[in-house]
Order: sequence, then structure tokens, then C-alpha cells
Amino acid sequence: MTDDPTDLSRDPSDLTEPTGQNGPARPVRRKEHQVPELPAGVTPARVRTFVRRGRLSSLTRDRVERLGPARSLPEGPFDAAAAFGRTAPVVLEIGCGHGHAAIAYAAAFPEHDILAMDVHTPGLARMLADADEAGVPNLRVEIGDAVLFLEDRVADATFEAVHLFFPDPWRKQKHTKRRFVSPGNLDLLARVLKPGGHVLVATDQDFYAEHVFAEVAAHPRFEAQRVERPTWRPGDGFEAKGIAAGRTINELRLDLLPQRP
Repeated sequence: MTDDPTDLSRDPSDLTEPTGQNGPARPVRRKEHQVPELPAGVTPARVRTFVRRGRLSSLTRDRVERLGPARSLPEGPFDAAAAFGRTAPVVLEIGCGHGHAAIAYAAAFPEHDILAMDVHTPGLARMLADADEAGVPNLRVEIGDAVLFLEDRVADATFEAVHLFFPDPWRKQKHTKRRFVSPGNLDLLARVLKPGGHVLVATDQDFYAEHVFAEVAAHPRFEAQRVERPTWRPGDGFEAKGIAAGRTINELRLDLLPQRP
């Protein structure tokens, strides 16, 4: 572990910084966050739950250009029948990474359609190649911010389920507002889920699981519980790394409750 106070691997409770070679550590004094005054009609930029990473190699560009068109969504409002060429239950995976879980779900549930979203183009390019090799016709890919997509392009009661596997935990206390599971995003998920729908969450960070339980307990439209690990989901990637590090994999399901009159 480094002594860099910006190191994301540090425990959020570790709020000290070195004072010098001979001096003791002292508490970090954080400035209180203040929202500046803005002109009428102007709102602050939305807090992002992700950081864009990855350069576009020639391989990535080739995969996106060659394989992307067949699996990309039509422009405009999301129309599942137009996107998939049929009417079927649709599942959304947010932050799909390299797409191993999305491809596995598509293969395990051919009667369902799945839309996989991420902001990181290199990972999605790899998923396009793997999906092409796996031959799953019921998978579509969207590059971009899932929150903006849901806000601007998705109608009410669209998805049967939403998958959120190993989201960025944003472990620092000052970054709590960046965690995807938040009051605003829960409102958004409640709107786009069909009645009786649910959100599956997996995380290898216990503090993030407790964060999810706390947020859901304060929300009127969801109820959270621990569930068994989905048998169809591959165990590689962040799950394998978490287990290798001795961490517990928390499997949660957030069930959508009927709206109160």
C-alpha cells in the first residue's frame, strides 16, 4: 500500500496523511463541499459513477467497425422489438465490462434478449468478438452512460431485470455519491423496470453491499435480500480476483415493490 492519500486502494476509514520523516501522522482536513451559485435555469453537472479508461487500438477499432453495426441499437428511443427483431423479455446489464456475464446470460436464456452497456470501448470491442464467436443472436451492445440512456431513451416498464455485477465501489468516503446505487438511480430503475422486476447486484466489497442495503431500506420502491449466486454467471474477472484475495462475494437482489396509491 502506498502513502499516496489519493490511492483508491486505501481503506475509507484511513483519513491520515504523513507530516514528514520524523513527525507523526495527522488527520486529513477535508474542505466542506459547497455548491456554487449558478445562473437561473442552469443545474450542476451530474456526478458520474464511472471513469473512462482505455485507448482505442487498431484491433479495437476493427472490432467495433466490423462487428458493432449488427449489434448496435437503432438511434432514438429504445424500441426492443426493432433492436432485436422480436418481442421477448429484455434484460439490461449496466457496466458489462468484457461482457462475459452478458454472453453467458444470452446463451443460457435464448428466449430472453439482453442489452449490455458500458462506457469503455475496448472492453465492449472484446465482447463483440466473443459474442460473435459464441453465436448469440439475442445480445445487443450500447456504448455510453447508462443513466443518460435510461433518462432520455427508455420508456416506463421496459426491462424485466437489470444486472449490476461488480460495479466500481468508489471506496473513499468522499466518493460515496459516485456509487451507482443511489436514491436518484433507484428512482430511475423503478421507472424502467416492469412490475415484479428486479435488480441483481454482485460485489466483492462488503462495505458496498451494506451501502446497497442502506440505500434500498430508505427507498419506497425496492426491497433487498441476499440470494444464491446465479449458476449461469461465469466466475472469472472481478469475482475470481475477489475470491483469490479472500473476499466474500455478496449476491443481492432488489425486488421492485408495487407503487403505493
